[in-house]
Amino acid sequence: MMMSVCVAMSAVPSAQAQVAAPQPERMRALVHLVRQDCGSCHGLTLQGGLGPALTAAALRDKPREGLIATIVGGRPGTPMPPFRGIVSEDEAVWVVDRLIEGFPADGGPAAIAPPPLQPRMQ
Repeated sequence: MMMSVCVAMSAVPSAQAQVAAPQPERMRALVHLVRQDCGSCHGLTLQGGLGPALTAAALRDKPREGLIATIVGGRPGTPMPPFRGIVSEDEAVWVVDRLIEGFPADGGPAAIAPPPLQPRMQ
């Protein structure tokens, strides 16, 4: 298990690395993902449930890189799944930074524009 945590952490941007913030629509989708998907185990208010609390107070003493690695790689042997492929590493950094400062409320899922209408063939 230690090896998998070390491997996962080696792929995580360092605490000093600057990452670009997601676009506003993606930010909204990430907030919704955390509130709904993560909230299903960590509590819809992130106060804890099957998983531990994800509040700013609960995360105060946790290493940032470890939190990022947990999002990206999950926790083998626990119910915490990896979110690699669902969120990028930069997005995981953004999520952890928001959790540490106090996570925003859910504005609902990001709107997805419908595909443009195609002219009907007659």
